[in-house]
Amino acid sequence: MKSVALEASVRDSVRKKSALNSMRKEGSVPGILYGGENNINIAVNEIAFGKLINTPEVHIIELNIEGKKVKAVIRDLQFHPVTDKPIHIDFYEVFEDKPMTMGIPVKVTGNSIGIKNGGKRSDKLRKLVLKALPNDMPDVVEVDITKLKIGQSVKVQDISIEGVELLDTPNAVIVAVKTSRVAVTTDDEEEEGEEGAEATTEAAAE
Repeated sequence: MKSVALEASVRDSVRKKSALNSMRKEGSVPGILYGGENNINIAVNEIAFGKLINTPEVHIIELNIEGKKVKAVIRDLQFHPVTDKPIHIDFYEVFEDKPMTMGIPVKVTGNSIGIKNGGKRSDKLRKLVLKALPNDMPDVVEVDITKLKIGQSVKVQDISIEGVELLDTPNAVIVAVKTSRVAVTTDDEEEEGEEGAEATTEAAAE
């Protein structure tokens, strides 16, 4: 998984509302780093952090806390109810030898047979919850729907990624191709139907 650098500074553990509001007015977002030997109260630049959260990509964040580099992921993020600006961040430290759990976006690829024949794609899960070591965690989960016909789907149990455990319900549908008013039967489906009818006729004759 890709990592991005983010500068951070240690802040006082004082949690007075006035002090935190002053920090935000100065362009910083307060946060806490969990997961290590001790929790660390930190602050990051609002603009730099905003560039991270305004992208669909998921990254491991390499925090540079006054010279000390720590790899972490965002565990929780709070926004102001009116301005929608980030007002508090919970980071969680990750280690190369310990599995981590993250929600990874799904990327659907391919133009399915069913869609070519008028079917409609239905996206059910836009993220999958994965558990893996940081170096094994993918940036996206690619789901190929090229072979899907109308009425078919790809489920969590159909996805296999080396070194990665999928934590969503195995029979949960990720993406499906549903029928529509303009849907038509494919040539392959027609041939299968004809072969089935011939087999039935032959069996009856016997």
